[in-house]
Parts: sequence; C-alpha cells; structure tokens
Amino acid sequence: MLNGLDGDVVQVSVFVALTALVALLTWWRCRREVRSSNASRDYFLAGGTLAWPFIAGSLLLTNISAEQIVGMNGAQMMLVAWWEFGAAAGLLVLAHVLVPMYYKYNCTTTTELLEKRLGDPALRRVVSVLFLLGYMFILLPVVLYTGAVFMKSMFGLQMPVLLIAALFAIGGLAYAAFGGLRAIAISDTYNGLGLLVMGLLVTLFAMIAVDWDLSGIPAERWTLIGDSDSDIPWHTLLTGMVFIHIFYWGTNMVIAQRAMAAKSIREAQQGIYAAAAFKLLTPLVVIVPGVIAYKLYGDVGDVAYGRLVGDVLPPWLSGAFAAVITGAVLSSFNSCLNSASALYTCDIHLAKVNPDADVKRIGQWVAVVFALVSVAMVPLYQHAQSIIATLQQLNGLYSMPVLAAFVVAVVFKRIDSRAVRSGLVFGAALYAVFTFVWTPLHYIHLMFVTLVLTVLVTLGLSRVLEGRSSVAVVEDRA
Repeated sequence: MLNGLDGDVVQVSVFVALTALVALLTWWRCRREVRSSNASRDYFLAGGTLAWPFIAGSLLLTNISAEQIVGMNGAQMMLVAWWEFGAAAGLLVLAHVLVPMYYKYNCTTTTELLEKRLGDPALRRVVSVLFLLGYMFILLPVVLYTGAVFMKSMFGLQMPVLLIAALFAIGGLAYAAFGGLRAIAISDTYNGLGLLVMGLLVTLFAMIAVDWDLSGIPAERWTLIGDSDSDIPWHTLLTGMVFIHIFYWGTNMVIAQRAMAAKSIREAQQGIYAAAAFKLLTPLVVIVPGVIAYKLYGDVGDVAYGRLVGDVLPPWLSGAFAAVITGAVLSSFNSCLNSASALYTCDIHLAKVNPDADVKRIGQWVAVVFALVSVAMVPLYQHAQSIIATLQQLNGLYSMPVLAAFVVAVVFKRIDSRAVRSGLVFGAALYAVFTFVWTPLHYIHLMFVTLVLTVLVTLGLSRVLEGRSSVAVVEDRA
C-alpha cells in the first residue's frame, strides 16, 4: 500500500501525464486536418470537417463540465436528473429543425440565421451582444468556479479558489486562442471518453464504499417527482423545462457550433443522436454519486463529489480522474471562449469595424478579454446556495428573449425585425422584474411566461408596424 507522500506523487504524475497526452494527441490530429480557405469557417467551424464522433464527444464534454458534475452531485438528489433527461428534446429540435436551417443559410454563427430569415443585420448583432454578456458574466465564471471547487475539495488544496480558477483560465485560453474549434473538438472527444469511463468507476467505487447498501438515504433524495418547494417542481416539466433545453441545445452558440462544423447535415445529425443516447447514461456520473455521498457525509453541498472522489479512488485513479475533470473544465471554458470570439468577430467586428481584419487575431484578443473578466467574476459565485439553480435562473435573463426571437424568425413569416428587437428588450426587462423585484412563481414557470409573452408582444408589434408601413406607402402614393 502506498504511503501518503508516495500516493501524492503517483496522483500528480498520472494527472500530468494524461493531461500532456491529450494535448499531444490533439496537436498530432490537428496537423493532419485539411485547412479551409475561409478563415472564419476554418477557425470557428473547424473548416466544416468534423466527423460525427467528434461532434458527439464535443457536445457531451462541453455540456458535462465541472458546473454539471459539481453542481448536480452537489444537489445530492435524483430530481436534478431532469436536466439530463430533458436534453433529448433540445437535441432533437437541433437535429431536425435548426441544423437543416443553419446549413441551408450557410451560417457561421447561430445568430446569422436571424439575419438571413429577417433581413436585419442589427438584430443579429443585438442577439450576439446578449449571448456575449451571458457568457462573460454567467457561464464562464461558473465554469471556472465549479472547476476550482472540485479540484480544491478533491486534492485538499490550500490554494485560494480564485487562483485555481485563474490556472484553469490560462489552460483553456491556450486551446481556444491557438487551436480554434478543431483543437477543442478533438481534445473534447478524448477527454469525454475518459470522463464517462472514470465517472462510472467513481460510482462503482462509491457503491463499494457503502457495501452496496443505500438504506438510510431519505426517499425524497431518490424521487423524480418534485413538490412545489423543490428545485424542480413536477409541474415545471410541463412549462419552461423543455424550452430551456431547446434554447441551450438549439440556439446557444457554444453547443450548436459543434453541429454546424460537420461535413454534412447527416453527419451532424448522427453526432447529435449519439450525444442524446449518452445523455441517458450521464445521471450515473453526475447525480448518483452525490446521493451516495449523502449517506457518507450528509448534506455537504457542492463539495460532495470532490470529497467522494478523493476518498474512494486509489491515488493513480484519482490522478486520472483529475485529468479528465480538468479536460472537462477546459472544454466548457475554451468552447465558450471560442464561441464568444466567433460571435464578436463575425457578427460585430467584421460587420462594423473592419471587414478585412485578421479573423484569428481578433478572435484571440476577444478570448483574452473574456478570460480575464470571467476570472474577476468568480468571487461573486462563491456564496451561491445551489450553483445549478443559480446558473439556470440567471440564464433566463437572456435565454428566453433570445429563444423568442428564434421562434418568430423560424415559425412565422413577414415579421418586422424592429418588433423582434423590441421584443428582446421587453423579454429581458420582464424576466429581470421576475428575478429581482417580484417572483410570483417558480423561476422555470416564469421563464415560460417570459417566452410566451415575448412572442406575443413581438407578433403584436409586428402587426402594428406592418400596418403603419402600409399606411405610409398609401399616403406616399397619394
């Protein structure tokens, strides 16, 4: 049996070796890929060359990162499995509705679809800004914070959370700035396979630690039917839950970007189907260990998973798991950086600042700025009671207004883009009131209310503006 010092050396050695191996394999694979003559598509969409295994792997690892593993296991109840099961709805909408449209209009960003459908470049930029603000102030800091919490709790590190988050940011920035989406997707696939294998091993070792005896865990920790006071009341599954998934998987650039980088629509759809199938297994990795941790430690919140891994895995395996978790954190972080770079560069800089700019250089500077700001935002999330609930609730500030814009652009014809822009402002303001001033219902219900009212207001304004335009034309002819 290894003593403490030898165990630490083994743990760190395995961690460093596997992390370096993934980086080396990614570099070797990227060298063999054919480059596209279109600089934007090559850097932000891997030149449209991704095969379905890389799409599936990147979709999974971009989604299953530390905020998922730490946050969902930190809930220590099966109820949060609905965030995994509901993903199927969003993935099917992406595969059968949005992917064909992204390819039909040859989109580089998801927001480009709005411009192509409604003929309004300004609307595309407005939605891009909403995405960029959400990435900078919500998603990126949460990814860094949860990754740092996991590493600190697993290794018992004495380093401040902010310092660990900064180290993650530096690693993620290296992938995003220099390799583009191609490097991200390839490294995601290697790390994603390792994460599934290691995650299942953690669950196995946790079950061994409790002698396969789950008695004593309260029934409410196992239920999938949440009451009105729970994080996910059962009735929210009938309202906002499905639309949260449609936004996340279908319109969110961080996710849809992978499907847009495929060789063909069929290749993209195959990758999406594979990702959907794997999502049915992920509760065994991101939820069940947290429930087992409740039996071992009680209600310990977000430190549950890191503590469990540190206790039940032998040193060499815990070092391997730390490597794949690091890959997962870097995946979500660098994926978001690359998406932010694509949105700013393609939707804003090339359109309004300099159409002949060096795409890669601009994207790299955007990635640096977003990395710095996200690290600075990490301390704001250290006192969140439930990181998953906090993330979903704050996302509503832009997710439902943006989804409403996509709904009217895709479903309806002859929509006045000025009405869509006004609808975005209305939706964001309405949800801000629901979040910070008056909260009459569960936030998932309120996201549904925000979506419906924003669509209705947009359609109503469009009719009014269309009527005014018709009157103006008649008066001009008179």
